[in-house]
Amino acid sequence: MIRRRSGGTPRRASRLKRVLIVLGAVVTVGAVTIGGLFAWLWTDASVSTVGKASFNNALAIPPLAESHVEKDGTRVFDLRMQAGETEFEAGRKTPTWGFNGTYLGPTLRAERGEKVRVRIRNGLDEASSVHWHGMHLPAEMDGGPHQEIAAGGTWSPQWTVDQPAATLWYHPHPHGATEDHVQRGLAGMFLLDDERSARLALPKRYGVDDLPVVVQDVRFDGARLDGGRGFLQNVGFLGDRTMVNGTLRPYREVADELIRLRLLNASTARTYAFGFPDDRSFSLVGTDGGLLERPVSQTRVQLSPGERAEIVVRMRADERVMLRSFPQDNYGDGWQRRFGGGDDSFDVLELRAAGRLRPSPDLPTVLGKLEIPDGADAVRGRFFELRRSGINGRSMDMGRVDETVTRGTTEVWTVRNDNGMPHNFHVHDVQFRVLEVNGAAPPPALRGPKDTVFVPHGTTMKLALRFTGPADPDTPYMYHCHLLYHEDEGMMGQFVVVEKGQRAGAPSGHAGPGNGHAGDQGHG
Repeated sequence: MIRRRSGGTPRRASRLKRVLIVLGAVVTVGAVTIGGLFAWLWTDASVSTVGKASFNNALAIPPLAESHVEKDGTRVFDLRMQAGETEFEAGRKTPTWGFNGTYLGPTLRAERGEKVRVRIRNGLDEASSVHWHGMHLPAEMDGGPHQEIAAGGTWSPQWTVDQPAATLWYHPHPHGATEDHVQRGLAGMFLLDDERSARLALPKRYGVDDLPVVVQDVRFDGARLDGGRGFLQNVGFLGDRTMVNGTLRPYREVADELIRLRLLNASTARTYAFGFPDDRSFSLVGTDGGLLERPVSQTRVQLSPGERAEIVVRMRADERVMLRSFPQDNYGDGWQRRFGGGDDSFDVLELRAAGRLRPSPDLPTVLGKLEIPDGADAVRGRFFELRRSGINGRSMDMGRVDETVTRGTTEVWTVRNDNGMPHNFHVHDVQFRVLEVNGAAPPPALRGPKDTVFVPHGTTMKLALRFTGPADPDTPYMYHCHLLYHEDEGMMGQFVVVEKGQRAGAPSGHAGPGNGHAGDQGHG
């Protein structure tokens, strides 16, 4: 006789029910945990320093670099790359690099038509280079990755200044290490003057009513600079505070009605939208390569890494006004804005007006004609697709020439970013004109001479460029994304300028001046 166990099915059902309850609880806890983690990441990704600190450190003004003029009229500067320690906060020493000092470098200044030579010594324990960002000069003097200076080595590039007055800058450009070298502090301004700008009624007393404003975002790990990228920050390093001219929480006392700010975004990945909390208008008078045709009234000016802008702001007696960077909405979707820095805001520099201000003359209504092509005589076009993996599907190769252009010609380059994240585009040697943004005329802030331009996701730009030489089939210039993490990853290409009918040569990889003086050749 076979006996059946009573209650087997109910017990199995009961066990299954308990298992499902446990699994449900685990899934719920997991979902809550993941949701909480995401909410924490989302909240933590947004940074704001607005109103959170007193600006009580006097703004440092980079000194004008000393120079001497040789018998042949060449103006000679000396720069030394060196390591040291900098006290950004009193009593806390931070390891840093600088030119002729422990952090950043002096402001070089020269006039149009002058011959200049810069004698550079690399006092670091690793190779680097010095690129003259925005300068029109021979490829072998450009200071890109092909002009690397060995540790302990020297380089003496020289050229003739042949472009309008402008706010340019210099910084390292070693292949694969540019972000690190700039973050450590290797950067400085290079100001160009000319007769036209000298005649204009613009604020022009350096450090008085004409202020260099080198903006960097930083993060500290104890006393050390922390250059690590945060979770999901695919644009590169994003700091949690800003410095101006190497000064944390800076203020500047001013005593003139009109103050000219030469804004330089020297950050490695962060884009800023500069303006003032009261939304006062200011006059945009210059972009990367020099003055606009006429001042343009703005309440914001957006600068991606490497871009410059010259603005003039009117002050009122006894007021304090904060230069601020505001959130931006052109980074792509909400995800990219949040994790790419578009939602962030920073108090940057406090201007403190004296009780009585020196009167300033009204700004001129006309600043002059632009010396950039309009594209009407373009002989050909080229297309550049910006992707983090490379430009036009190719990662940087030091031994490959990507484009060959003919000296004396004008071209139209179409630049497209559909990569889901912000990029920008910098071209060595030339100042270009932005012809179109997504098929429309560019906004006023993009109508001046440019060498670097912000290209947000979903944007197509057309640029007109003229290549006036000199020809050098063996030494390339660069074009690249100036978000330096992207550049170091390989988002860069090379072009050479040749005479009509001439073919490109073969770049020799990392060959450069090393310990010699391969740059001791003139242009002019």
